[in-house]
Amino acid sequence: MRLNKFLAKAGIASRRESDKLIQEATTIVNGILQTDPAFDVSPEDEIIFNGRRITIDQQISVIALNKPKGYITTASDPKDRKTVRELVPQKPRLFTIGRLDRNTTGLLLFTNDGDLAQELMLPKNKVPRIYDVEVDRSLNQTEITKISKGVFIGWGQKGKAKIIKQNPRKKSTVIRLMLQQGKNREIRRIMKTLNRKIFSLHRISYGPVDVKGLSFGQWRALSKEEISELQKTLKKSS
Repeated sequence: MRLNKFLAKAGIASRRESDKLIQEATTIVNGILQTDPAFDVSPEDEIIFNGRRITIDQQISVIALNKPKGYITTASDPKDRKTVRELVPQKPRLFTIGRLDRNTTGLLLFTNDGDLAQELMLPKNKVPRIYDVEVDRSLNQTEITKISKGVFIGWGQKGKAKIIKQNPRKKSTVIRLMLQQGKNREIRRIMKTLNRKIFSLHRISYGPVDVKGLSFGQWRALSKEEISELQKTLKKSS
């Protein structure tokens, strides 16, 4: 396999980030410095990264967390705010699959496989994410059609979503919708464009994995069967 893929599988960084690290002369293969991310290696090779030997954990781990409000999706924070890393195991090293902003709750996935994380986040793979967003009033049919085709949300981008259902309440409406692009703060930007006030935003599922059964702050490890279903999502989109 390529050296950058090995680093990603070893939990060092995503494959793209590994390219940069390798080019910065951080990696030695069988006693020889390698700066070519495409250099061919095998699990039997001795690979040293930043002075320590690294190996591939053949067991792919994926963790599902029900993220509470008030936590940011980062490893550390200079402002000393609470991070999702405080809620999940510290070993093996885990990559977050996508992000949820500080005020968004719900399903957040982690994995020790940098390649898997990157593939699940790529817009071209169109992995479905389902959310419940509570807003001040329902969408009309014209707005639903606009969202399905894409509305401009700034930064030269279009936000696009499929409205699954709407549940009107006394003073608000909960809209269940599906994204397949995963642009930064996409739902919030869509609703701002449509002049809707958001009261809450909660992710229910990511691909075939859902948050059912987890209280806020709780996590669980996915079974081998669930990980296999997650990987099949990528094969269907390729």
